[in-house]
Amino acid sequence: MRILVSNDDGYRAPGIEVLAQSLAALGSVTVVAPDHNRSATSNALTLYNPLRVHREEQDVYAVNGTPADCVHLAITGLLDETPDMVVSGINNGANMGEDVIYSGTVGAAMEGRYLGSPSLAVSIAAFDPQHYATAARVASEVVQRLVDKPLPADLLLNVNVPDMAYEALKGWRVTRCGYRHQSEPVIHDRDPRGRDMYWIGSPGAQADAGEGTDFWAVEQGYVSITPLRIEMTDRERLSTIEEWLA
Repeated sequence: MRILVSNDDGYRAPGIEVLAQSLAALGSVTVVAPDHNRSATSNALTLYNPLRVHREEQDVYAVNGTPADCVHLAITGLLDETPDMVVSGINNGANMGEDVIYSGTVGAAMEGRYLGSPSLAVSIAAFDPQHYATAARVASEVVQRLVDKPLPADLLLNVNVPDMAYEALKGWRVTRCGYRHQSEPVIHDRDPRGRDMYWIGSPGAQADAGEGTDFWAVEQGYVSITPLRIEMTDRERLSTIEEWLA
């Protein structure tokens, strides 16, 4: 099995190194990842500037682009053989709730699924993780399950793992994305030349974080697995919109 590994924290991030090492037991692993941190780039592709690829090691490539760029390049021409699966991560920090809209980690996995490869995104719920090995082991188990029991082509899996020893995990939960309150206001400041500048505010507090959500599962010590759809059309409401336009 050929496994493509990417992320949004950069090809030197400790999470991607641990993930690649763990997945090597399941097949040949190639890393194609950004040359520096490209978090919160979602599904962005670079269209107006050339992309440059540097081969850092035998099967490690650094790209001056987004996570989605990396996966797109790898699948559509960079690699000699098309990967059988795409695994994105291990991200520093959880990707839950509305995070999936902005996440470069999820964006890389989604690009893989768009291009026909079974894909998953893996994140660890800490910004200074102590248990990458736990998330890597979980990722390997999910990959093996995907090989044994493939999922429909319009799904990818968003996996969030508590930052704890594997033996301390309470188990696995299939979850839905929770919701947050509105984000905090932007932070206004001035640079040394007196020009206005702004920082995006912090994410809002959890609003819908009850049982069944990704927030709840991780907080309780479970691995959260959320199926995300590639097909974005709300088919159930097609007739509603037709009536609305009539």
